[in-house]
This record gives sequence, structure tokens and C-alpha cells, in this order.
Amino acid sequence: METLVTEIAPDIYRLSTYVPDADFMFNQFLVDAEEPLLFHCGLRALFPLVSEAASTVIPLDRLGWITFGHVEADECGSLNSWVAAAPRAQVAHGAMGCLVSVNDLCDRPPVPLEDGQVIDLGGRRVRRLETPHMPHGWDAGLLFEETTGTLFCGDLFTAIGDAPALTEQEIVGPALAAEDVFGATCLTAATAPLMRRLADLAPTTMGLMHGPAYAGDCSTALRELADGYAERFARSQDG
Repeated sequence: METLVTEIAPDIYRLSTYVPDADFMFNQFLVDAEEPLLFHCGLRALFPLVSEAASTVIPLDRLGWITFGHVEADECGSLNSWVAAAPRAQVAHGAMGCLVSVNDLCDRPPVPLEDGQVIDLGGRRVRRLETPHMPHGWDAGLLFEETTGTLFCGDLFTAIGDAPALTEQEIVGPALAAEDVFGATCLTAATAPLMRRLADLAPTTMGLMHGPAYAGDCSTALRELADGYAERFARSQDG
């Protein structure tokens, strides 16, 4: 296995590891700025590969922020390895997630973020967006880089298999197919409306955790995925 590095937007890098045995892709994202930020830490077993790839972009001791979407092994399993490698980095997560999990899990006291709170990285600005139970996890949230219009969308649009680094090809069909296999999304009456609010941000690029980065019509893709989830929620109510 290897971790590939691709610049998907100005100063935003995708660190991607395809695991053949699982036929699954794991991605982290590095925002290079005065205070660089890592979004997603990755599995503990992948830390050597991912950290080596990240070090080709910046020295790890320059890292200023470490954050992730929700508490799950592939998002924060290697959190404390990154904390050890980046002594100046602040760990940040949603306030609820800090309260129920990260205060205890992390070797460095985390910074609790409120919904809509912005971190000025110096040249880039990232905003925490609370998305509880979407796609899953009480503490779930996403990150929007405002200056490039990049939405780091976590497990949304999860697809099975390998994929190119950056695409404008259709991503909704593969995401709904994976949902029908895994059933990973918490389908509620709030799911589709919350996704449509993300579409209103009009992102220009989306960083998927399990799939290609997407540079097509992001708002339309988000609304179409919301429609697919709404249909599945309605069918579950009929049963």
C-alpha cells in the first residue's frame, strides 16, 4: 500500500490510501496555511504511511490544528500519534464530541468548537458545521474551507473501491449503492434538509473520505444525494 498526495484545491492536499483487502479508500486532508490543519487522522495502522505522505507537504512539527468529523477509528484512531508528532498542534472537535469522548480520548486537551465557529489558519479559514447523526454519530460535523470553497464532507458520498484523485464524474449513484450495502447513514426526517443546507454553501470542491475528491456541480450532487436519502427514509416509514 501507499499513500498518494494530490493537491485538490489551492494549498489543500488529499492524502489517500487504498486498502486492497477491504476494496476501500481512506482519505485525509491537509490545509497548508500559516497554521496548517489536518482533517481526519486515519486508522492507527496507517499512521506511518499517512504521516510520511504529509511530511512531503509540510514538516509535521509545523502542524497547527488537528480535527476530524466524528469519533470513529478511521477518523481519529491515530489521533494521539499525530499529537505526539506535532507538539504545537491544537486538537479541535465539536463541543458535544469533546464533552462525551475527546476530552477523555485525547492526550492533549481539545478545543471545543461551536456550530459555525471559524478557525483562521492564516491564508485559509475553516468553519465547523455541526451535522449530528449525519451521516452517523451524535458528534458528527463537517468542515468548510471558505476561501477555496472546499467542503470536507467526511463519510458523505462513501463509495466502494479505488477511484481517481479528483473527478467531475457522477458520484451520487456509487454513494447510494454503497449506502444500500452498508446502511451506514442515520436516516431521519432531518437528514435531507440538513444536506440541502450544505448544498446552499455552493462548494466548488468536495473532499470525500472514502472516494474521489469531486470538482463537478457540488450543490446539485448534494441535493441529489439528499433526495436519495429522503426516498429511503420514506420507504422505511411505509414499512
